Amino acid sequence: MRILISNDDGVAAPGLAALYAALADYAECVVIAPDQDKSGASSSLTLDRPLHPSYLDNGFISLNGTPTDCVHLGINGLLERAPDMVVSGINLGANLGDDVLYSGTVAAAVEGRFLEKPSFAFSFVSRQVDNLPTAAYFVRKLVEAHGELELPPRTVLNVNIPNLPLDHVRGIQLTRLGHRARAASPMQVVDPRGKAGYWIAAAGDAEDGGPGTDFHAVMQGYVSITPLQLDRTFNDAFRPLDGWLEGLR
Repeated sequence: MRILISNDDGVAAPGLAALYAALADYAECVVIAPDQDKSGASSSLTLDRPLHPSYLDNGFISLNGTPTDCVHLGINGLLERAPDMVVSGINLGANLGDDVLYSGTVAAAVEGRFLEKPSFAFSFVSRQVDNLPTAAYFVRKLVEAHGELELPPRTVLNVNIPNLPLDHVRGIQLTRLGHRARAASPMQVVDPRGKAGYWIAAAGDAEDGGPGTDFHAVMQGYVSITPLQLDRTFNDAFRPLDGWLEGLR
C-alpha cells in the first residue's frame, strides 16, 4: 500500500516527521507538504502561478503551495504511481468543530476523497511536542486498522488526540462536530506610517461542546474520531425553502 502524507504546518514541522515515522514501516509513504506554514488555508488551490516541487535530502517533497495543492498534485500525476490513501498531520493544535472549515490539515485529507480508501486528518490538541508520541501511537493504531472499515466513498476521518501521556488517554470516542462561539474581534495594529492592519483573533470557545461532541471527548481525555462528508446540502431547509419559493413563482 502507498500512503500520501501531507500537512499544513509545513514540510519541516515536527508533527509531519512524527506521522511519517509512525507509518514508514507499515506502508510505502510519500511526503508532499507545503514549504511553509499554511495553517488556515482550507481547501484553497494556487491558480495564479506555477507550483514547483523541491526534493529534500530526507526524501520529502516540498511544494510552494497549499496543503490541497500538495495532495492534488500527488494524486494527479506528480508521482509515478498514485497513492492508495491520504493521511494528513500531525497538526500542532486542535481541529475541532468549526475548525474543519478553515483547517489545511483537514483540507489535505478532503482532497484525498477521490481515492478508494478513507482519508485521515490527525491533530494534536497542543502546540507543545512533549506528548507528541501519544499522537503518533494513535496514528499507527488507526491507520493500521483501516482495512476493517466499510465506509461510504469520499469519507474523511477527523481525529483529535488530547495532550496527555499515552497511559493517561482514556480511549477513543466516535463523535460529532461541536460548534464554536463567534471569534473575538480582530486585533488592530497601526504601522509607523499610520496605516491600520488587523490580526485575526483566536477562534471562539466551544458553544456546543457537550457529550457526544469532539470538544467533550478530548476534554475528558479521549481521542475523538469524527467522520466527515463532503455533501454540505442542508436537507432540513428544503421544506421551508420550498414553501417560500412557491410564493415567488
